[in-house]
Amino acid sequence: MTKVLIAGLGNMGMSHALAHHRLGSGIVALVNRSPVDLPAELQGYPVFRTFEEGMATGPDLVVIATYTDSHADYACAAMEAGAHVFVEKPLAGNVADAKRVVEMAHKTGRKLVVGYILRHHPSWMRLIEEARGLGGPYVFRLNLNQQSKGAEWDTHKALMQTTSPIVDCGVHYVDVMCQITDAAPVRVHGMGLRLSDEIAPDMYNYGQFQVVFADGSVGWYEAGWGPMMSETAFFVKDIVSPNGAVSITEGNMGASADVDGHTKVGSILVHRPSGDQTIDMPGEPGHQELCDAEQAYMLRTIAEDIDLTRHGQDAVQSLAICLAADESIRTGQAVTLSGDAP
Repeated sequence: MTKVLIAGLGNMGMSHALAHHRLGSGIVALVNRSPVDLPAELQGYPVFRTFEEGMATGPDLVVIATYTDSHADYACAAMEAGAHVFVEKPLAGNVADAKRVVEMAHKTGRKLVVGYILRHHPSWMRLIEEARGLGGPYVFRLNLNQQSKGAEWDTHKALMQTTSPIVDCGVHYVDVMCQITDAAPVRVHGMGLRLSDEIAPDMYNYGQFQVVFADGSVGWYEAGWGPMMSETAFFVKDIVSPNGAVSITEGNMGASADVDGHTKVGSILVHRPSGDQTIDMPGEPGHQELCDAEQAYMLRTIAEDIDLTRHGQDAVQSLAICLAADESIRTGQAVTLSGDAP
C-alpha cells in the first residue's frame, strides 16, 4: 500500500485527499498550516501543521496542493527524501524553479506529475484529438473568467498574493494549446488591468495575452477574477485551422464561478467546409471524479514505471508562456522566448 502525504487542504488538496481515501491509499499525513474542518471520510487521519512534520512519517508519495511559492521547495525536498510527487499547477513560481523540480525528478528517478486536470477529462482529450486531426497551423481562442463573490472572491484574493489569474488558470489552457500544436512558443504579448482596490497595487485581476508558436499558430487567452466580471462569454473554447474548427458549444454550465462547470464540455462541434459534426459527450466526470482520476494515474505511473519526460517538459513550457505573459503585462513589452524552451 502506498503511503501518502497530502500537503495543503484547500479546495484541491481536500479533493486529492478524498481521492486517495477512496482509492484505498495509506494516508499517513494531512498537512495544513491552519486548523481545518475535515469531512467525515478524512477524520481519523494524522493531521500536522508543518510540511516537515508530515515528511517525518515517511511517505512514498507526496501530494502538494499548497500555495505556488512553496511548490518547488516542497517537491524537491520530497523527492530527495525518496518520495514520488504530485504537485498542483502551476509547477512553480518561476521557470528556473520549475526546471529545478523536473531535473530533481530525473536525478532521483522519482515520478513527478503536475495537476493538469484536463489531461484526465475524456471530453478534453477528444477535443485535442479532433483539433490535431484537422492539422495546423492553428488559431486558439480560449478564456475562463470567473464572477467570484463572497468566499470565492476571498479565495481568489488569497491566490493573488502569489499568483495572477493569467498564470493560475492559464497554464491549463496553454497546456491544451501545446498538446495540439507540438510547436515551441516564440513570442508572447500580454495586457492586464487591476479592477479592484482589494488586491495589492502591483497585482491585476484581469489579463489577456497572445502567443505565437514556431509553426505559425497563434493563441489568445483571457482570465479575470472578481465580483465585477461579466457572465457573458466567460467560457470560450475555440480552435481554428485551415481545414475547419473545433469548438466547445455547451461549456457554460452554471455560473462562471462553478468549479464543475469549468471542465464540462457537453458537446463538441467539429466544423469542416464539407459540413458540421456534433459530438455529444454525455456522463462527463465532475470535479471530484477528475481528482480521483488524477490520483489513480499518479499511482499507475509508479506501479507501471511510466515515462514522464514529455509531461515534465510540457509543464515547464506552459508555465514559461504564462509567466512571459505576466512579464509582458507588467513591463508593457512583448517577450521573446528563448530558443531552448522545451
